[in-house]
Amino acid sequence: MKYREVALVAVMALGVVAQKGKTEPAYQSIEALGEALFFDVNLSANRTQACATCHDPDRGFTDGRFTDAGTAVSLGDDGTSLGDRNTPSAAYAAFTPEFHKDKEGNWTGGMFWDGRAATLEDQAGGPPLNPIEMGMADADAVRARLLENQTYAAVIPALFGEDVFETADATYAAMTQAIAAYERTEFFAPFDSKYDRALRGEYEMTRLEELGRTLFFSEQFTNCALCHQLKRSPIDPQETFTNYQYHNIGTPENVTARAVNGVELGSVDKGLWGNPDVQAASEIGKFKVPTLRNVAVTGPYMHNGVFEELRTVVLFYDKYNSKSKVRQINPETGEKWRAPQVMYSLANEELTHGPALDDERVDALVAFLKTLTDARYEHLLD
Repeated sequence: MKYREVALVAVMALGVVAQKGKTEPAYQSIEALGEALFFDVNLSANRTQACATCHDPDRGFTDGRFTDAGTAVSLGDDGTSLGDRNTPSAAYAAFTPEFHKDKEGNWTGGMFWDGRAATLEDQAGGPPLNPIEMGMADADAVRARLLENQTYAAVIPALFGEDVFETADATYAAMTQAIAAYERTEFFAPFDSKYDRALRGEYEMTRLEELGRTLFFSEQFTNCALCHQLKRSPIDPQETFTNYQYHNIGTPENVTARAVNGVELGSVDKGLWGNPDVQAASEIGKFKVPTLRNVAVTGPYMHNGVFEELRTVVLFYDKYNSKSKVRQINPETGEKWRAPQVMYSLANEELTHGPALDDERVDALVAFLKTLTDARYEHLLD
């Protein structure tokens, strides 16, 4: 059964308990309400798009819908609007800290590629009112849609108080809290990949996977763990494979996507500098380090979806350290890697840390990254 069908069962279950009235408070589950909302297309202007449309549980909570830009960017509820950024996975998002500056003064945490939503609740409130996403006019329009549903009309006051529908802001806040609560459940973060099972002694990695793991966590041989490790221990059972910081890694422009989404070719995505809380121009072109959980099944890659293959991403990083002419060619285009759009904020120290990789080590890193795939997505691997 597809996860969308499971959600419909959850909505029906909510409806059954709602009919029982307030005398049986045991039914009250903010997570179950959040699940129903997460899959509800009626929260979009044309009733065609839900949270799960762009964060599909069947493909690692990313958007697999094909458009004229491939799957690099997402199509809006209006059927024509295309974004300029790749939809990040919602898996393991609950572990993201609130947007803040760390002790060293680095911006850390937050949702979206630029951290503009400080919390998971803030993120949940973004897409419904975004005109090129779900397209609802305002919070009051969302409240009206919720009140159309008799189940919501009964369940939401039971969970959030009888006055929750008195103001649109209160209703909207309740909706975002419910969705965030659902996203904090184990369904989004099972920690049951081959990597996790190996830590528990339930899986033995192949020689290539083990070599990849050694390379990944070794600061002597790669720069991976500089940004894609949080716990600073290669055996932590809840490693999310990101430090949640922001870097400019020189990702080239996705000219294919921009040829169809209306964004002017050559225009610079400000990244972190576009976050209203960030004032320093030195942050331009920086994007949040994504989790590597399920990375092998959630392509395309980078903030703009410019690379199709995981191996291409590894080779892209290796170009900074390799003097080989072959490594200076993008295998997907057969041409030289396009230049970074912003040079002065480039993370040179992080990108040039470590020696060049030979083909076996590239293959080993890809093999290891595949072990970070949740068990339910392993059938999607090559």
